[in-house]
Amino acid sequence: MTKRIDTVFSQLREKNRAALIPFIMGFDGGAAATLGMLASLPAAGADIIEIGIPFSDPMADGPTIQAAGLRALSAGATLAGVLGIVREFRTKNVTTPIILMGYYNPIYRYGADKFCADAAASGVDGVIIVDLPPEEENELKPQLYTNGVDFIRLISPTSGVNDADGGRLPMLSKSASGFVYYISITGITGTASAQNSDLEKQVKKLREYTDLPVAVGFGIKNAAQVADVAKFADAVVVGSALVDVFAKNGKDAALGFIRELAQGVKR
Repeated sequence: MTKRIDTVFSQLREKNRAALIPFIMGFDGGAAATLGMLASLPAAGADIIEIGIPFSDPMADGPTIQAAGLRALSAGATLAGVLGIVREFRTKNVTTPIILMGYYNPIYRYGADKFCADAAASGVDGVIIVDLPPEEENELKPQLYTNGVDFIRLISPTSGVNDADGGRLPMLSKSASGFVYYISITGITGTASAQNSDLEKQVKKLREYTDLPVAVGFGIKNAAQVADVAKFADAVVVGSALVDVFAKNGKDAALGFIRELAQGVKR
């Protein structure tokens, strides 16, 4: 059976365009608000959707995502609750890939084996764990693969894209599936934006070490930046900017923002 992530990227290659991957925080505004947003995103232009697992100490995230996580926790967010939202989403949408992104602590507390089985049963397609390095990946990766869930690797500018020998790129790329997520800046989410001239070279370097699609995120805030990155990447991730619009102006404004961004990937 072909995985949903593979199917989406195959279809988009035929259309010669990149994927748009919006990020929303699970339980931001409550479970019903997350489900409503999730259900509306594909029609607005989302090709793949990332859902954040709320965590009290999100060390890679800037103020916007931190605040969203705290709102979610105050609304009663749990990992089981996030999986429940995905399960409900799947009753009406069986084609849009869902990625969970977060930190290992909630998964550790939940139980790695149980998490991987429950994630697969809920309809999760891939997992990004910010703070699980390849040296410790056997905590989770074998169980994910057994359950058919992709283990999506984060790769940063300090991983070796600027090194002659590739640094840690071979190790990171070897352990990935689904796609690889290139962090366009050094630092936290929602802050600086990368310089495209450097970024294009870095993505080209990364392709020397993997045949997987390359998604680019962190610091991408508007349709113009999406359009620029979509010229050389397979997918563009927008997180903090979307979360900010949703928090300040609500669902309709956030969906309008997604429709604007979706025009950027139609190169």
